[in-house]
This record gives sequence, structure tokens and C-alpha cells, in this order.
Amino acid sequence: MTISPPVKEAVRAIILFGSPGAGKGTQARKITSRYRIPQISTGDIIREEVGSGSSLGKKVEAILAAGRLVDDETVNQLVEARLDSKDCRKGFLLDGYPRTICQARALQGILDRMPCRLVIIEVQVGYNETVRRITGRRLCAQCGAIYNIYSHPPKVADVCDGCGHRPLSIRSDDRPEVVKKRFHLYQEGTVPVYEVFRSAGEKIHQVDGTQPEQVVCAQIFEILEAEGSNDHP
Repeated sequence: MTISPPVKEAVRAIILFGSPGAGKGTQARKITSRYRIPQISTGDIIREEVGSGSSLGKKVEAILAAGRLVDDETVNQLVEARLDSKDCRKGFLLDGYPRTICQARALQGILDRMPCRLVIIEVQVGYNETVRRITGRRLCAQCGAIYNIYSHPPKVADVCDGCGHRPLSIRSDDRPEVVKKRFHLYQEGTVPVYEVFRSAGEKIHQVDGTQPEQVVCAQIFEILEAEGSNDHP
């Protein structure tokens, strides 16, 4: 009698998309905490690789020192190496990757080489709400507390609740003209990336990010649980 080898459990691979101000970062933390998987950010990978002093890290450091963006090929190499780490064996969440068609296709190749269940979720927030959320942010330069004059204002206008520092500041990239540019760049960049996955038969789940934070979270978990159950019919 031939004994079949045990079936290796599929890795839970999650891609979380969301425009600036959609609350993607908050939801990413909730997901990684619930499933005990790492959040993979290309920014973090780049910093870690440079700090490691590896040959690839030195290459990236030279690119950054020259004031250039890290090219797709190098980013893909960094991501592939990171996903090969031990802490990714049960799953991972990709944040800020893929950003381009080249990166999306490279990721497909990486995931094809591992037993993997890919779930793609976009937290959707429209332009007007994006502007409202981001331009309403205020930062305490003294203690780092973050407020929003619309959804989470300080008790006294322009004064930090925690340390009493005033005035609260507005980050340069939170100004309306910058937010508009960031939003449109996101829209222009993600549509082609979506098509790469859709053409491969992947579904992009969409969640209304204008709902209360806990509702958005519950809907994301519902999607992930449903998709996870599909691995074991």
C-alpha cells in the first residue's frame, strides 16, 4: 500500500490595499495580531537589509545615497528573501507591496513556488473622505500624540491632552494639495496591479472603509475566515 505524504498546509498570504487615510495601518495591526503573522513592509525590509550590511543591503544603500528610488528588480529580491524567513511559514501580510505591474508579476512567481492561499483585500475610502481624514490630523511635537480635529479632537483646541504642548502641528504631507496628489497616484498605480491579479483569477475583496473601525475589522476577519475555510473543503 502506498502511503501518500502529508499535505502541507497552505500559507495564508494577505495583501492589504488602501488609499492614504483609509485606515489600512490600523487594520493591518489587527490582522497580524489575530493570526500571529508578520506584517511585511517594503520600507522596513529596505531598512533592515541596509542595516544588516549584506551585499544586497550595500547595493540598496548606494541607490538611496544617490537619491534614487529602489528599482523593482531589487525590491522583488528583497521581498522574496524576506518571505523565505522562518516567521513567514504560517503566513504573512504584505503592506505597500506590490505597487507596480512588475512587482505584482514577480509576487505571483514567488507565491507559485510555495503552497499558498492568497487573499487580497482593499479598504475603500473616497476622495472627499480621504482629504477630510488626512487634513484633519494634528501632531503633538512634544510627545508624539496624534489627533484629528474631526474624529478625535483634543479636549482644548490646538492643545495636547497629554502634555499640554501647543500648538499642534500639521505634517507637510497632510496638506490638501499633497493629499490630492497622493490619492490620484494611488488610484493610477493600483488599477493596473489589480488587473494582473484579476487576470490570474484572483478576487479582490472590497470593504467600505468609511464604516466604524470595528465594523471594518469584523468584515475583514469574515473574509479571511471564509477564504481560510476554502483551503480545507
